[in-house]
Amino acid sequence: MKSSPRFLPAKTAVLLATALVVAGCGQPEPAPRAASVPEVGVYTLKEQSLQLTRDLPGRTSAYRIAELRPQVTGIIEKRMFKEGAEVKKGQQLYQIDDAIYQAEYNRAKSNLVAAERLAKRYERLQKTSAISKQQYDDAYSNWKQSQAQAELARISLVYAKVLAPISGRIGRSAVTEGALVTQAQPQALATVQQLDPIFVDVAQPVSEVLRLQNEMSSGRLERSGPDQAKVTLELEDGSRYPLAGSLKFSEITVDQGTSSVTLRAEFPNPDGRLLPGMFVKAKLSEGVRNKAVLVPQQAVQRDPKGQASVWVVNDQNMAERRSVTTERTVGNQWLVSEGLKDGERVVTEGLQRLRGATQVLASEAGNVAVVSDFGASTEHVAVSN
Repeated sequence: MKSSPRFLPAKTAVLLATALVVAGCGQPEPAPRAASVPEVGVYTLKEQSLQLTRDLPGRTSAYRIAELRPQVTGIIEKRMFKEGAEVKKGQQLYQIDDAIYQAEYNRAKSNLVAAERLAKRYERLQKTSAISKQQYDDAYSNWKQSQAQAELARISLVYAKVLAPISGRIGRSAVTEGALVTQAQPQALATVQQLDPIFVDVAQPVSEVLRLQNEMSSGRLERSGPDQAKVTLELEDGSRYPLAGSLKFSEITVDQGTSSVTLRAEFPNPDGRLLPGMFVKAKLSEGVRNKAVLVPQQAVQRDPKGQASVWVVNDQNMAERRSVTTERTVGNQWLVSEGLKDGERVVTEGLQRLRGATQVLASEAGNVAVVSDFGASTEHVAVSN
């Protein structure tokens, strides 16, 4: 029986499909695409000796302050200074009406002359027993009392000329000519302040003092010799004060309200640029940290809990995440106390390409520009990854 012609195309299609399947089974499957090796930039750590400093807020205060108060009662006749000017020690600042004190002084001098002559006359008579010894003693005592009275009258006359007790800059006057002033009144006539040198008082938390003591005793921190007492200043506008000061003393009592101690530094102030009451930032030397490890800030990452970590590349170019302990910033770097050592390489570029321990292609990073002190340098950190 012959096949119907209408079934030939269908059979032919089945045979062709079967042939194609058989032919396909004999060919190998395509190989999977190889994973690319991430490229990262690394920074090699180097141990170094690091001078540690601490920025503390403070305020300036005058080296000496003298509030002028009258020592005698009277009317102000004349003011003899310009407000805000420099005055010298012993310079006359006010003149109080001294007519009464001049008269008292003249009377005291006359009494002194009479008492002196009588005492000397009695001295001669006493030697010849013309008078009793008691009479001579009374005359001699009256002479000495007259000397004291004359000196008191002279002092009152001097006090009528209000003199500057110290050299410095005088402020505004609280009285004018014609004002009545009284002896030892509470209101000061004016105030003189010595501004060269000038003090800077800063407050340091007790916790910092204890930490420094522990680090010194453990040997992690060493004193920096003559520079240990050196202090520099940053002013309110961010500018640096050009002259360095020296630490003079530390308060021995802890402020119960702030739990801090006061440190006092002395600064030269020849141009009067520093004025009492100014807010400043003092940079104090804490000591030298030997074998310090500094890590660029762009290499340090933190998890939601604040734990710091870095990616470290070993000699086999394997990158792994490692937890580290950071102490403080030094310019644009972190001072790391635990977790890293000299010669290790940390990733600063390509951090977004790392997910877990993996092989990497490491090269020297181009986004690291080390700045140890922003106030002394105009460099900026390159844009991180």
